Amino acid sequence: QVQLVESGGGLVQAGGSLRLSCAASGRSLSSYRVGWFRQAPGKEREFVAAISGSSNNEVYADSVKGRFTISRDNAKNTVYLQLNVLKPEDTAVYSCAGRSNFKGDLGLVFPHTYDFWGQGTQVTVSS
Repeated sequence: QVQLVESGGGLVQAGGSLRLSCAASGRSLSSYRVGWFRQAPGKEREFVAAISGSSNNEVYADSVKGRFTISRDNAKNTVYLQLNVLKPEDTAVYSCAGRSNFKGDLGLVFPHTYDFWGQGTQVTVSS
């Protein structure tokens, strides 16, 4: 059983930056692909980015490509999401989730394919 805890959210002005962390406990996160999703009020959960267990494959949603960067430190059992050039439309609750590496990249952008989730951290971008 893996437990995930997100941190690093907050209030930032448009154009600013934040670094989100997803810390795991219970088992090593290196055996899992980790994804970040976000959900704004009244909207469905949206894929943001994902990274493979070995860090050699990163996938981004078009809406964040070039602005957000996902990375991981398996020694610290933590995955990060660097958010740059933030826009008001990036405002949402950001959650990390894990899925077995055996699933490959099939369905990587779909929340229901992930096996465990953190509780989320709020990111609010003011204009």
